[in-house]
Amino acid sequence: MKKHAIIPIFIPHEGCPNDCVFCNQKKITARQNPVYGEDVKTIIEQYLPTLTGRGLETIEVAFFGGSFTGIPIAQQNSYLSVAKQYKDQGLIDKIHLSTRPDYINEEILSNLKKYSVDIIELGVQSFDDTVLHASNRGHNSEIVYKSCELIQSYALELGIQLMIGLPGDTREKSIYSAKETIKIAPSIARLYPTIIIEDTELLNMYHRGDYKPLSQEEAVFTTKEMYKILDHAGIKIIRVGLKSTDIINENGAVTGGTYHPSFRQLVESQIAREALEAQLQSLLATDLNSDDFNREIQHYSFESNEKCFSNMIGNKGSNKNYFIKMYPDIKITYSKNRSLADNHYNVLK
Repeated sequence: MKKHAIIPIFIPHEGCPNDCVFCNQKKITARQNPVYGEDVKTIIEQYLPTLTGRGLETIEVAFFGGSFTGIPIAQQNSYLSVAKQYKDQGLIDKIHLSTRPDYINEEILSNLKKYSVDIIELGVQSFDDTVLHASNRGHNSEIVYKSCELIQSYALELGIQLMIGLPGDTREKSIYSAKETIKIAPSIARLYPTIIIEDTELLNMYHRGDYKPLSQEEAVFTTKEMYKILDHAGIKIIRVGLKSTDIINENGAVTGGTYHPSFRQLVESQIAREALEAQLQSLLATDLNSDDFNREIQHYSFESNEKCFSNMIGNKGSNKNYFIKMYPDIKITYSKNRSLADNHYNVLK
């Protein structure tokens, strides 16, 4: 059963005057109606009846869609005061917002604490200064480290968002960003392969030949390596890849293969395949060296918990097909083991 629910409040991008090459915020903002404090109340009231009484551990109001701390302070407070009322009444548990690293200071954080904010996600995107500059982020990595440290000093939960395949990026730079992230030790993270969308400078760069998007294979591989680094460090990865409803639709993107509606599963399926194959090869090596090894078809069982079963099978059966092709002389059955933790797999003979 799902234990965590989010009430999303989408704020127009008016809080961000910057023009990052990958963002079409001006077009998006032009299509959005202004949001007022009473709108926040209306949205929360719409969601709460569907969430209460379901045994949820956490109900969270999350402000998405812009650089929250860049909007005028009075406007921030009009939103936060409504959310805080529901939190004070015990109807929600957490208040969550997203912003830029250069829109964090002590005055801002003191105000957020006053309104009982719990989680701040920073759109870091990369820890490499050449990538930040090429993407026109408007700041360098120094402010990222300072802002993360400041947020944690206020005892606020920190999230870090990283993008893969930005201008000037390489696999090594993306993996470096993941390693820098674990040094900071946020509690949550998001991993987003770069997608080219309409009305952006990145699209112009693509048409000029100044930017080459990642292939799907490249995007999955790099994201997989970053995921493993973060997951091993105990950082909860709450999103991998964009949903079409986040800021674009599938027809509005030049993706180069990086957009996929099940991108997270592509990544987690690859991780599952690696774990399963490593165990299988170890067992096969042991069996081949055994004196009583029977050269007839061998039977092995792959196990996961119910949540990760689809990752073990692979997107559209990709892992099953892989093992049939690569190991035609063995028979594999797939089963569920509720005692296994998420992203843990067993291979048994």
